[in-house]
Amino acid sequence: MSRVAKNPIVVPTGIEVTLAAHKISVKGPKGTLNQALNSDVVVERQGDTLLCKATNDSQQANAQSGTVRALVANMIVGVTQGFERKLSLVGVGYRAQAAGDSLNLTLGYSHPVVHKMPAGVKVATPTQTDIVLTGTDKQQVGQVAAEIRAYREPEPYKGKGVRYADEVVILKETKKK
Repeated sequence: MSRVAKNPIVVPTGIEVTLAAHKISVKGPKGTLNQALNSDVVVERQGDTLLCKATNDSQQANAQSGTVRALVANMIVGVTQGFERKLSLVGVGYRAQAAGDSLNLTLGYSHPVVHKMPAGVKVATPTQTDIVLTGTDKQQVGQVAAEIRAYREPEPYKGKGVRYADEVVILKETKKK
């Protein structure tokens, strides 16, 4: 059995977990999340804990049990606390502005870049060079952050571009004559 799957998931009070045939639904104060489960894994409820167990002894089922455990644990954290991803813009004239459900970016192109936010992800810009993405689904928040970063990835010579707030960009030395 996966070492990750051996750890039980504690369900806090106020969180409603619904187990169906191959589906799990978690409802909390921040919203509701649904996840389809692999047929090789079964999720059991024992009191206020959840256990993810492989249905057979195959390596595939073992790996999937750990994956399902991590997904369900992230769902519980998402509906209780939520997830946050911070991005920063580095470069002269690079700006971001949140406007409703879209993000307007000025990244040195001849045109402004407008990124539409999917349902479930909120964007805020505390300053012109900082972007804060929040939501209940960890995968969705990370995917939106990666899409925004892909508009202008940090380049290795000056470090200009969109980067994660905790990202370290190692600068290369320029060519000498």
